[in-house]
Amino acid sequence: MSKAPTPVKTEISGLGGLNGKAMVKNKPFPTLEELLGAIPAKCKERDTAESMKYAVYSGVLFVACFVVGRFIPYTWWALPLWIAYAIVTGTVGTGVWVVAHECGHGAFSDNKLLQDAVGYVYHTILLVPYFSWQRSHAVHHSRTNSVDEGETHVPHLCTSPTGAAALESRLSMGDDAFGILNTIQHLLFGWPAYLLTGVSGGPNRGVTNHFIGFSTGEQELFPTHLKHKVWASDVGIVVVLFALYKWVQAEGLVVVLLSYGLPYLVVNAWLVGYTWLQHTDVDIPHYEGADWTWAKGALLTVDRPYPFIIDWLHHRIGSTHVAHHICHTIPHYRAVEATEAIKKAFPDHYLYDPTPIHTALWRIAKECVAVRKEGDMWVYTNKVQNVQKSKPKAKKL
Repeated sequence: MSKAPTPVKTEISGLGGLNGKAMVKNKPFPTLEELLGAIPAKCKERDTAESMKYAVYSGVLFVACFVVGRFIPYTWWALPLWIAYAIVTGTVGTGVWVVAHECGHGAFSDNKLLQDAVGYVYHTILLVPYFSWQRSHAVHHSRTNSVDEGETHVPHLCTSPTGAAALESRLSMGDDAFGILNTIQHLLFGWPAYLLTGVSGGPNRGVTNHFIGFSTGEQELFPTHLKHKVWASDVGIVVVLFALYKWVQAEGLVVVLLSYGLPYLVVNAWLVGYTWLQHTDVDIPHYEGADWTWAKGALLTVDRPYPFIIDWLHHRIGSTHVAHHICHTIPHYRAVEATEAIKKAFPDHYLYDPTPIHTALWRIAKECVAVRKEGDMWVYTNKVQNVQKSKPKAKKL
């Protein structure tokens, strides 16, 4: 009987909740065919009526929250009520975002026109350029946890200027102050910064913009044949912005900021938090070049324990995300069954971290500063003295 491989222990990996499961050098991974073969065929079947049911209840709940908000006074003493309203409405609105996310993946319906119509409307009312995001998110799925070709939440190398600066900042600020600043940067500013400039996107694509559709790097995020979809996304965004402008004219800026702006920020915080937690932690490595494979990226996604009400509102996007990365066309209402099948078939690869969400998020914000090379992996570090001179070698798409 062969001895189980010993996980790599870094200065911070012991803080994680995966018990070193992902931190194994030269770990063999199953193939794409093996992964897809483990998922029951019925899990990949789309049911338009079922999908519409979830789309409708998310939309109705979202509208209901706005209606309730109309009864809150626009006074200073009602500020606690507006904060509560923003948290509830933004949390409910994230379910609308997730429905559109499912449409963008082709997991909503076999009727492509209906699928894109629902996704376009639901994302556009949240100021998300549907087709532009659909493209960048597809790239994220195709290059998950690749340090050179990944898209969104790609870590800084400790050898890079940004990585070195982040490590120095943590050292000078202290871990708690750094964690607070990092959390605010991600949850409050992360989403608009990503759409406008590609912050946390892949280094090979440089600065990107989802509304104009350009990239300054070696690889183009929005190829020429997709430019028309970027402009199609912008049409909807302009319509929503014009509607918000007319609303301001009719009722004033304060009303719009409280009724729409605050929930919008909460939705953004949820979606950035989800993605951050799904692919980042002290004991989740990244790979580069020939060491990276699609299967590694998919299986370095982690499921986490969200409360029942959050799972219900957000269609289990955080607790069944491993299955989603293995097969992104699985509808969310079949994802639990798919997850169980994956857990049974690949117990040494399926990642589930039982750490409470708020604890895990704080750990990531404080400790996951930059990555350094460890064997065939790039692992997170929070120490300036761990800087090495190795750099990833990018491969062309």
